[in-house]
Amino acid sequence: MPDSNIYTPPKVWTFDSENGGKFANINRPVAGPTHEQALPRGEHPLQLYSLATPNGVKVTVMLEELLALGFSGAEYDAWLIRIQKGDQFGSGFVEVNPNSKIPALMDYSGSKPVRIFESGAILMYLAEKFGVLLPTESAARAECLSWLFWQMGSAPYLGGGFGHFYAYAPSKMEYPINRFSMEVKRELDVLDRRLAESRYVGGDDYTIADIATWPWYGGLVLGQLYDAAEFLNVHEYTYVVRWANEIAKRPAVIRGRMVNRVMGPLASQLHERHDAGDFATQTQDKLAPAS
Repeated sequence: MPDSNIYTPPKVWTFDSENGGKFANINRPVAGPTHEQALPRGEHPLQLYSLATPNGVKVTVMLEELLALGFSGAEYDAWLIRIQKGDQFGSGFVEVNPNSKIPALMDYSGSKPVRIFESGAILMYLAEKFGVLLPTESAARAECLSWLFWQMGSAPYLGGGFGHFYAYAPSKMEYPINRFSMEVKRELDVLDRRLAESRYVGGDDYTIADIATWPWYGGLVLGQLYDAAEFLNVHEYTYVVRWANEIAKRPAVIRGRMVNRVMGPLASQLHERHDAGDFATQTQDKLAPAS
């Protein structure tokens, strides 16, 4: 349908801080810190700075899965980064992730601290550090990593594309919503065809490919993202729905999804996590201070 309000791009683009929808107050065209703010540090070697967006959930699920497998070295402190308040632009956070996006992880277990940013990189780092959830046989490893990187490349169309224009843009625009709806449904079809031939995304075994993909595409078909399940008719992707429901029942996934969550029912939120007992006490006493 022709748009009566045709936009003509200027010769040189300039930043308009008032134009950008729900997240306009934190979006900007430059990098680097905006203020001095040191990051807190707990007692465990692994220090996570995050929020329970789909990308953040990947890492907390991974850590909870490692702990469920008996790796005590995966104990971690999870600190809340409130992106709508700009915590990700504090000087301490930018030192860990110069891209100013959650999640970001510091590993103090060795002789030299290691920073890891980008959720896929964190999953790979932890899988290799503990020797699990990433196949070692070459063909299986290649398959797993191919799907991991498929997710990393595809999810921006779901989140920054479809999610932004469908749920967060200042006004509903037919062209971008149609364009990104088409792409998201194509991605769901890719995943559905894969899961028709294998139990998990990477093959017969549960791996970091599932941990990366479930918070985005599993969340979408389970009605946890953008209130868009009916709009996208996600129930037609029966194999994705089967897979999403199976993974949603894993205890480590249930716990991981709670960590750094500040939305939804209070019982589903664990704003910060510093030891396993926090789940039992439902630690609203461990909230990050309101700066």
